Amino acid sequence: MTEAHDDPTLLFLHGAGGFREDAPLARGIAEAYGARLVMPMLSDEDMTFEAWAAPIRAALSGLGSADLVVGHSFGGSILVKVLAEREWKVRRAVLLAMPNWGEGGWGVDEYAFDGPEPGQFLVLHHCLDDEVVPFDHLALNRADLPNAAFQVHEKGGHQFEGPATALLR
Repeated sequence: MTEAHDDPTLLFLHGAGGFREDAPLARGIAEAYGARLVMPMLSDEDMTFEAWAAPIRAALSGLGSADLVVGHSFGGSILVKVLAEREWKVRRAVLLAMPNWGEGGWGVDEYAFDGPEPGQFLVLHHCLDDEVVPFDHLALNRADLPNAAFQVHEKGGHQFEGPATALLR
């Protein structure tokens, strides 16, 4: 039995090795959204798709249509593949600084998105000054996810430094 909450839930999926580094961003978005934050610690040692996908599936299974899921960097890459596996109750997902693992991107087949496009409303965010995931990955991801909306930020780097509320507009 799950605990009932009046506030929506924000499921935040951190980047590779980024649980602590991403926590301020996650808290800022949850606060701006008025949501209860759920941020599972994903493995730093086992970076296989399945090692990350299994806990993401478990977390998604507890979400409803009013909840929001945010994936940052590597967490976003795994999230979009998991969302494409089947229908989920969650209707919205935000992908922050998501790497592209396909041809033209970082070229790692295990992580590359190969469709089908998830049914959720997706919004891709990327900062022009991201020094971790090159900005040109946004165009590659837009080609893979043609129904997604996108937002370009002039500044903010990989961690989207600045007001988190801008991410939700």
